[in-house]
Amino acid sequence: MQYGLIGCPLGHSFSKEIHEALGRYSYELCELKPDEVATFLRRRDFRAINVTIPHKQTVMPYLDEISDRAKAIGAVNTIVNRNGRLWGDNTDFDGMRLALSHAGIRLKGKNVLILGTGGTSKTAFAVAAALGAKSVHKVSRSGKDGALTYEQAYQTDANVILNTTPCGMFPHADETPIDVDRFSNLTGVFDAIYHPLCTRLVLDAKERKIPAAGGLYMLVAQAVRAAERFTGEAFPAATLDRVYRRTLAAKRNPVLIGMPGVGKTRVGMRLAELLERPFFDSDRVILERIGMPIADYFAAHGEAAFRAIESEVIAELSQKSGVVLSTGGGAVLKPENVRALKANGVLLFLDRPVDELKVSDDRPLSSDRERVRKLFAERYPIYLAAADVHIHSGKNANETAHMILEELE
Repeated sequence: MQYGLIGCPLGHSFSKEIHEALGRYSYELCELKPDEVATFLRRRDFRAINVTIPHKQTVMPYLDEISDRAKAIGAVNTIVNRNGRLWGDNTDFDGMRLALSHAGIRLKGKNVLILGTGGTSKTAFAVAAALGAKSVHKVSRSGKDGALTYEQAYQTDANVILNTTPCGMFPHADETPIDVDRFSNLTGVFDAIYHPLCTRLVLDAKERKIPAAGGLYMLVAQAVRAAERFTGEAFPAATLDRVYRRTLAAKRNPVLIGMPGVGKTRVGMRLAELLERPFFDSDRVILERIGMPIADYFAAHGEAAFRAIESEVIAELSQKSGVVLSTGGGAVLKPENVRALKANGVLLFLDRPVDELKVSDDRPLSSDRERVRKLFAERYPIYLAAADVHIHSGKNANETAHMILEELE
């Protein structure tokens, strides 16, 4: 391996795509258990590597030199082999600082809570201090080594929360490390997790109109800064923004919502073709699971039973990234479904005049024109509230798919 990443696990990592988007070198992922790190570093069989959890502190005793900043932070995420001598640095500092600025989250004069006590927590502490935070407290379950417990954290007048724990990371996206509702003066929430793109913590904050962001921009920014150490080349700010936009577009799911009969499946299939991505239709997955037409399932088991299965399917599909999703007409009726879909997706309300919607006997709630009109009136504001983008359908699926592409650019 010439360039790459060590850590464990790495199945969720986006680092290979990000580094290779810079066009300077190939990049590999190398999963190492803690007891394998020493042997790997002693071999020195690489030019430069990044380090992620849980090894950011583990690697430090095996390095010949460490930058002053990395020493002060107490964690290394970048190692360069300089003629057989290993030099360590911390580019997470730049990554987090730039990500906070990009999200409009200010720390100067603020009371900051840092969730977690690991390597990324140390970086967050250094960033908060450098940006002029009024007070900084680490939070952990045990409350050891000067950290607050979570119950003690709720008693503080926190303004900004920085999450550096893995709580909420794929595949446990329904978890959150802390309840933002218990803080009355929050002005910002940042989560270093980038998979899913929006954790439950970030979504909770956004629903309350609190500026919030996940860790993708931090990941890209620290990678660009690491690449500068790898190559000795300075990359302009435009390169960082370009790679971030490209990575976000590649990982985010276009999710089609809207009335039955509006054409979500056809548009979704065409959009997936144009984007060269896999396509999933939640109703089709449900059909495979229940083994009978949806109308028959409604008649036999009722709407509540169907909605429960629908929520299970949506929760599973929402964990995918880089796909196109089409949902059933009632998928966004449950707030938990909307939340799940927004974790990795942008919700596109496909809108068409009610009298142009197709009526079909296999749709139990919209089997005739009068039912469709009634359903349209009930659901229209729900679609608008859930949507990130409002798409007025074109003449056909191809035209509508191209309209969506223009909106997503």
